[in-house]
Amino acid sequence: MNTHSPLPAPGAPLQHYVSTAPFDLQSVEAMTPEQSKVFQASQLRLMWWKFRKHRLAVISGIFLAALYFGILICEFLAPYNLHTRNMDYIYSPPQRVHLFHDGQFVGPFVYGRQMTLDMDTLKRNYIEKKDDVQRIRFFCKGDSYQFWGLIEGDRHFVCPAENGQLFLAGTDRLGRDVLSRMIYGARISLTIGLVGISFSFLLGIVIGGLAGYHGGIFDLIVQRIIEVLQSIPSIPLWLALAAIMPITWSPILIYFGITVILGLLDWTGLARAVRSKLLALREEDYVLAAQLMGARSSRIIGRHLIPGFMSHLIATATISIPGMILGETALSFLGLGLRAPITSWGILLTEARSVSVIAFYPWLLLPMLPVILVIMAFNFLGDGLRDAADPYK
Repeated sequence: MNTHSPLPAPGAPLQHYVSTAPFDLQSVEAMTPEQSKVFQASQLRLMWWKFRKHRLAVISGIFLAALYFGILICEFLAPYNLHTRNMDYIYSPPQRVHLFHDGQFVGPFVYGRQMTLDMDTLKRNYIEKKDDVQRIRFFCKGDSYQFWGLIEGDRHFVCPAENGQLFLAGTDRLGRDVLSRMIYGARISLTIGLVGISFSFLLGIVIGGLAGYHGGIFDLIVQRIIEVLQSIPSIPLWLALAAIMPITWSPILIYFGITVILGLLDWTGLARAVRSKLLALREEDYVLAAQLMGARSSRIIGRHLIPGFMSHLIATATISIPGMILGETALSFLGLGLRAPITSWGILLTEARSVSVIAFYPWLLLPMLPVILVIMAFNFLGDGLRDAADPYK
């Protein structure tokens, strides 16, 4: 007996059976809640989960976020005004913070000091007076300042005692508090890296994108320019470009001039990374589809190609920021970068250019500590972002 269904007559319409029930993914492949969570997660969420496993990168990110938040309120955080001079305490060493006095808990305080002059070496010696307890004040009134140069204020997070002193990082040759100047200097040293990398980011994406997408003679010229720039030693090139800036420029113009110099010298590596990526991605089918639909080159590069590896670019830019901070510090240390009254970590380190100063007053090298910590933090953060850029690996 024939059990097969009879074939439809020639020319008769085929019968289709379509289920109107909603598609249930669980019925196709049973998944645990954990598997479903990963399967339905977006790429950003997958990147965050992978980045979160990199503990050093997370700690570095929190540290850098705290620093960049601090530069917004550095006038409030600094114990003294940027230009406050304590002429009775020139080259005063850092003071130690104590909690107990004569076996009793007093709270954070420092002992007062008395200065004596060594007539043989003309060195100032400071002796702690154990009977002079100066309690540290918090959220207090202190030196007046202009918040971002606009709003008058006198509130500080921490202040010395009334008629007391608080030099946690010592003072310089003019009696200025080194810690306060380090906090103010962070605003310049940290922002110059962000502004510089923004300028470098723009040049690298535009030039590298056009070279990788179009190729040909433009790509050849760009590659030769990049090779010439990368073959020149960085320090002499920095010095030459910094020496071009007129000495009559205002500090703000010098700041932007140094930023442009650092951006002009750092775009080459990013441009090559963009070019190599676009050389591979321009052969994809979706690029051909966009070309057939009449999309312009700028739209294809900016809308379809660049977002495909933006995470990689962000990681590359994060690793490049420390180089710009070091560049500004080196130029300012050599006297060819930023100049007073602008304060940066590099300018603070110019106080320690003399060997005799380092021998007698080693605390003037303390501005080197935040430079090291920030560079290490950016490197760890860049490593974490680079690993998280490919969450499927």
